[in-house]
Amino acid sequence: MTDPDAQARNRYFTLVATRLGGSAGALLGLLLIARSDATLPKVIGTALVLSALLMIAIVPRALARRWRTPPGSE
Repeated sequence: MTDPDAQARNRYFTLVATRLGGSAGALLGLLLIARSDATLPKVIGTALVLSALLMIAIVPRALARRWRTPPGSE
């Protein structure tokens, strides 16, 4: 069995890394939108920003729900 404190720490770092990755993706998308004159890179940048924002909003919550302690197990 793993140490509960180490497991909680690793899960916290996973949540933070997910949020940081999503933020980096959103910044990359904004950079594509701002620097591009053509339409295709702007569309790709917009899609990247939207998917990164969804990643920031949904993935950490889904991971926390998956890792939640079942009721009655304490």
